[in-house]
Amino acid sequence: EVQLVESGGGSVQTGGSLRLSCAASGITFDDYAIGWFRQAPGKEREGVSCISSSDGSTYYADSVKGRFTISSDNAKNTVYLQMNSLKPEDTAVYYCTVAEGFPELTHLGEYNYWGQGTQVTVSS
Repeated sequence: EVQLVESGGGSVQTGGSLRLSCAASGITFDDYAIGWFRQAPGKEREGVSCISSSDGSTYYADSVKGRFTISSDNAKNTVYLQMNSLKPEDTAVYYCTVAEGFPELTHLGEYNYWGQGTQVTVSS
C-alpha cells in the first residue's frame, strides 16, 4: 500500500519561503512520478511539480517556474518542494501524489495515490 506523508506547510508573508516534504513508502512501481498538486478554496486541484523516479526529469507549472524547486532523496524515499518568493495566490492545500510512469501535470486522473495534504498560507 502506497503511503505518502506530507509535512512543512505553514504561514508566511509574501516573498517568504517554505519547504514541503513528502515521505513515501510502499511504492512498487519500477518507474513512477512523485510530486505535488495544490487546491485552493473554490478551485480545482492543479499540478505544481513532479519528478521522475527513473531519471530525475521534472515538470513545473508555469505559475511556479523559477520560484519552486522539486528534489528527491532516494535513500530517504522523500521528495521535497522548496518554495521561494511565495505569493498570496500560492495559498492552498498542497498534496503529495504518485503516478505510474511520468504523466504530465495536466493528467490529474493518472495520479492515483495521495497524501492527506498540508496547508500553505501566504499573507500580503
